[in-house]
Amino acid sequence: MSHLPIKSDFTRALDDGVDGTLASASAVAAAAPDAEPIIVFDRVFIAFDDNAVLEDVSFHVDRGQTLCILGRSGVGKSVSLRILMGFLKPDSGSVRVDGKEITGYTEDEMQEVRKHITMVFQNGALFDSLSVRENVAFPLRERGGLDEEQVQQIVDRLIGLVGADDVVDDLPASLSTGRRRAVAMARALASQPEVVLYDEPTTMVDPIIARRLGDIIQRLKRQLGFTSIVVTHDMRFAKRLADTVLFLHQGHAAYFGPLAGFLDSEDPHIREFLTLDAYVLPGV
Repeated sequence: MSHLPIKSDFTRALDDGVDGTLASASAVAAAAPDAEPIIVFDRVFIAFDDNAVLEDVSFHVDRGQTLCILGRSGVGKSVSLRILMGFLKPDSGSVRVDGKEITGYTEDEMQEVRKHITMVFQNGALFDSLSVRENVAFPLRERGGLDEEQVQQIVDRLIGLVGADDVVDDLPASLSTGRRRAVAMARALASQPEVVLYDEPTTMVDPIIARRLGDIIQRLKRQLGFTSIVVTHDMRFAKRLADTVLFLHQGHAAYFGPLAGFLDSEDPHIREFLTLDAYVLPGV
């Protein structure tokens, strides 16, 4: 795995109006059609006490693609992300990142993996004592190789990308849930990951912020070929983003494949999920 070049392509892609100057996700995929997917789960099983959360779940994510993990609450959607980040270890099965088996990795080895895969948590996981600007600058300074002027230029672009220009000097505690999540996304991008994991990005977020977050994810895919895994219960959000869908039901992968196939599925659990998602209360 190698980082994206921060002084050229990465920086230019953050500017407004830049389109077509970088390889698209499809071009990234076309460059290596026989390459192994960047993320592979193979028959992964994990249980907490006697409760099986994931049972022989398999899926993969191709480089530059977006996978949306769907399902009701409590079916193991977020557990999949935590396994990928090394916060949880599966009881059995294989998890490969860029062709490397990581289930037996030590914490030090997982730290190296986390330089290439980052996660945007529901609560933002920002540093409470640092301003928005300092939060976003933190991973750039940790990584090194940039002078302070370059750090601030990238921070300004990232903050502008997520629409947080007016709160750069504020502390996280003063921000709304949506704003904290947007700032967390900016900080995650500052680490120049190849894969970004989003845990319920639209939960407790107003529709305007949800649309902006979706636009950012799409833009990163189109302009930088980012690979994304999005855990969500929001079908409207998933329809905008997904190349492939993993639908979890009672610990099993009830569906894995293209978005179109999921929408056309006759599986009764999928039909029920889609019907409930589309239901609108009278008078709303």
